[in-house]
Amino acid sequence: MTSDIATTTPPTGFAAKVRQVGPGLLAAATGVGAGDLVATMVAGARFGTVLLWAAVLGAGLKLALGEGVGRWNLASGCTLLDGWRRLGYWATVFFGIYIVIWGFVYGATAMSAVGLPLNALFGGLSVRYWAMIAGVVGLVLVWMQRYHVFEKFMTVLVLIKFVSVVSIAFLVSPDLGALANGLVPRLPDGSVIYVLGLIGGVGGTITMAAYGYWMIAKGWKGTGWLSVMRLDNAVGYIMTAIFVIAMLIVGAEILLGQDLTESDKGLLTLGTELGARYGDWARLLFLVGFLSVTTTSLLGVWNGVSLLFTDWTRTIRLPHGAKAEIDFDTEALRTGPATATVTGYEARVAERSVPFRAYLLWLTLPPMALLFLDRPFALTLVYGVLGAAFMPFLGVTLIMLLNSKRIAREGRSGWLSNTMLTAASALFFVLLVADLINRFG
Repeated sequence: MTSDIATTTPPTGFAAKVRQVGPGLLAAATGVGAGDLVATMVAGARFGTVLLWAAVLGAGLKLALGEGVGRWNLASGCTLLDGWRRLGYWATVFFGIYIVIWGFVYGATAMSAVGLPLNALFGGLSVRYWAMIAGVVGLVLVWMQRYHVFEKFMTVLVLIKFVSVVSIAFLVSPDLGALANGLVPRLPDGSVIYVLGLIGGVGGTITMAAYGYWMIAKGWKGTGWLSVMRLDNAVGYIMTAIFVIAMLIVGAEILLGQDLTESDKGLLTLGTELGARYGDWARLLFLVGFLSVTTTSLLGVWNGVSLLFTDWTRTIRLPHGAKAEIDFDTEALRTGPATATVTGYEARVAERSVPFRAYLLWLTLPPMALLFLDRPFALTLVYGVLGAAFMPFLGVTLIMLLNSKRIAREGRSGWLSNTMLTAASALFFVLLVADLINRFG
């Protein structure tokens, strides 16, 4: 990857640090897709704002996980894939199986999610064909772009989706007393699965692991950047939490008591209700926000997860215990884009590499078959189980790495980080068990 940041030392002062914000916003925004919007909307329609606390808790846990990913990269000088490889082949092999199956099914899911609002906004073609167009456009954009352009484009989409949904939340005039009451943890009858969905749906799964590569693209290296990383991560997940809360409010105020479909098409129901109540402009505003949500998710995955796969093809060949550091060329940092030596993650060439582009094609072309056929049951089953397993895998491996001698002492976890990472791992393990019971019970 390349970067337009030409600096060798971390910035000082709050304003200078704010100007560096970007990777955390991308990581958090990429993780919120149509499925998360549906889960939030349905929770709001069934329970109002009573479960607001779950969205806040979810943002806090994802913030801790994102901080852990960023801290590992900065304090160890290695990518997260390097860390997993040093834990043993089991972690690297698990991730390799996961990323291949996940990419095939998620490709169809992401394209369909973009196709829905495109069909609602422009018509003309079925959702299937809009989805295929979205996939190909995403492929071309990510194939051609470089990080600094990608970050700016994604930031614009994030602002559009944030402003649109938050504006609609203000439009529906929520009861502020009920909102405050929703911050008190409680579990109404039948709400457990929705609580787990809200906690798990704030800001991503596998995309969280891509955070480190976007930091590399910015030229961040060493523990001096920890405060910048934490600010960047906090901005991303605070904005995402506000966005999810706004969606919960809209669902609660517009659809409370309705029996909604738990598919992406349920979001179109919300758009129709907004149009009937406030006028077609409100429906269009929501659909634009919906399109921005799904587009950021698609583009973020097409870029970030392709970078993960690229790094996986490197680390799977490393001997056990090998340490391949990210070594930035300091002269390049002074004069232009950041790069890394061939001894570690090659930041400059990653987006032009064969594995990167091969995975891009894997995300886009084979999944188009699923747009014509119902998803095969066995594939969907394996994908769902692996997907639910990733977050406890991430949490547990971060605890192992961040408390080991593999990381500089100033980067190791303290009691707060260990508490949050343990809580996140435990809760996401519960989500995994609930998913298994739901599928096999």
